[in-house]
Amino acid sequence: MDFKTAQMIWEHPWNDELILNHAAYHLQQTVEKVLKGALECAGVTVPNIHKITKLVAMISNHGANLVITEWLDDHSEMLSEWEAETRYNMDFLVERRKLERAMQEIREFLCQNGIQEELRLELRDQSRREKLLMCLPREQQRSSSDFELNCYYLMFQKKL
Repeated sequence: MDFKTAQMIWEHPWNDELILNHAAYHLQQTVEKVLKGALECAGVTVPNIHKITKLVAMISNHGANLVITEWLDDHSEMLSEWEAETRYNMDFLVERRKLERAMQEIREFLCQNGIQEELRLELRDQSRREKLLMCLPREQQRSSSDFELNCYYLMFQKKL
């Protein structure tokens, strides 16, 4: 939802440049939540931090099942800055070109990790999907959306 919110703001900006700060904040939140979710799935208790740089290092150190793109690794400090600066510093303005690139790169990060609305290719194979469903509690086996199945796949990929 954070990524969709950032997209909405980007596609329909108001005449006030400060609105782009909100898109930047939601992009930072997208990355932070994906990283924290991957760490939790790897059994890591995630500290109450917002530093993308620290979370990226934790992903590498704990073998979480997530692809960290080169752009994300190279821009983790910028994304970390967006968490607080976009909300608390009234003189801070996200550069439009940086936001546009971040939108593209974070979309690519999500796609590379199969975090998308449509069912990922691996799960279009019926037998693989059935194996995944067997990892889930019975009530989630029947009611999971394609997006949720994609996320569960990240959690249980090593078991499959």
